[in-house]
Amino acid sequence: MTSESGPISAEGRRALERELADLHVEREAVAATLGGTDSPGDTADQADELQRATQVDRIDSRIAEIKVRLEESALAGPPRTDTVGVGSTVTLRFADGSEHTVQIGDAAEESNHTLVTADSPLGHALLGHHPGDTAHYDAPDGQSTVTVVSIGTT
Repeated sequence: MTSESGPISAEGRRALERELADLHVEREAVAATLGGTDSPGDTADQADELQRATQVDRIDSRIAEIKVRLEESALAGPPRTDTVGVGSTVTLRFADGSEHTVQIGDAAEESNHTLVTADSPLGHALLGHHPGDTAHYDAPDGQSTVTVVSIGTT
């Protein structure tokens, strides 16, 4: 996740909300296995208890991070449609003439094949551009060019 506090796409918001719900379930399950501080046990039991407590702390940190990101994006309002930014849906024309529509997001999702993260070479090159602008970026096979055809939101 980037540190940007701007808008996020609807799909990005849904993904964060799903992750948040999953983290709450995971936290509840792990916290339920934690015993009292006065329970006797050997060193292995104590190490296991410490590991679970550390896991709860990690989950709590991620929950807090997601909540802040969702609050910041709500304050930022909807993504702009005149300039490419996080949350934009952008139709692009590539050098070979093909056109593809992508979403600019701040976190990669394995299930979303149209998402381009803002910190990827293509995403970073597109930020701030307008329809009709050409952007240059580093692709695996060298320098590439793409033209912004249109900008919308999801």
